[in-house]
Amino acid sequence: MEHIEKSRFAHVGANAHDREAISRPSLTFTQDAMRRLWKNKVAIVCIVIILLLTVMSIFAPMFSKFDYREQHYGHINAPMGTVCDDESVAGYGHVHIFGTDTLGRDIFTRIWMGGRVSLTIAIVSALVDLVLGSIYGGISGYFGGTLDIIMMRLLEIINGIPYLIIVILLMMILRPGMITIIIAYSLVGWIPMARLVRGQVVALKQQEYIAAAEAMGASPTRIIARHLLPNTLSVVIVRVTLSIPSAIFSEAYLSYIGLGIPLPMCSWGSLAQLGIENFRIYPSQLIIPAVCISLTMLAFNMFGDGLRDAFDPRLRR
Repeated sequence: MEHIEKSRFAHVGANAHDREAISRPSLTFTQDAMRRLWKNKVAIVCIVIILLLTVMSIFAPMFSKFDYREQHYGHINAPMGTVCDDESVAGYGHVHIFGTDTLGRDIFTRIWMGGRVSLTIAIVSALVDLVLGSIYGGISGYFGGTLDIIMMRLLEIINGIPYLIIVILLMMILRPGMITIIIAYSLVGWIPMARLVRGQVVALKQQEYIAAAEAMGASPTRIIARHLLPNTLSVVIVRVTLSIPSAIFSEAYLSYIGLGIPLPMCSWGSLAQLGIENFRIYPSQLIIPAVCISLTMLAFNMFGDGLRDAFDPRLRR
């Protein structure tokens, strides 16, 4: 019988070297969340829209040839694309891209100036909600017991006061403006954040690493600041992105009913309030600020949904 050499055979089966190799790169929780976020096409489009609106709100009024407060009575309710032919105007020879309003003011400049005001109010209010809600909810959830009951009952009392009443009272005491709206919204806007953080802290404080930190003598302040609040960050970030459109809508609503930004300043809400007066004749004066409000709120809401999906470990593949 002919002898068959081993060199003519190839080993087929599990390879020890391949079995020990790492099948996928090691990623932290944040890196994995960002990777999944970048795969979400809708969230990326929303990020681009938010950045575009923010950049235009910051820089468009700076480089515009028209002042948002300047009134040109020779160009009242000019249609979109009208060229300014008044030599006495600083923007002579330039185009009113979105036309002018009933006082001859350039709508393009006012839209982006209003966007600057609306986005500033929304972002600052969201940051105030983040700080107050995280601190209050963290303390209430960690200590629990009687302190937790008292702090939660205070939240219910504050939450029972209508937001509009608080704004009206502040408008009677303080000077109307951005600061007043931010204060009014911040007085009640942080309550959902506090409840969210409190619920997360109550669940996290039962974990073993919290017991280990307490056994090593860590103070409650250190445990809350270094262990509990950072582990609620993913949920808190999603809540912040969803609170920004809520603040934008609140500001627009207040400005629409005449309790918002005083003249000659403008916001998207005040521009919509002025546009509704001439909607039948000049619909663009209402449609343009309404589209900006709707687009911003939609972008932030869908971006918040994308962040929620990215930070959810159950959706990891």
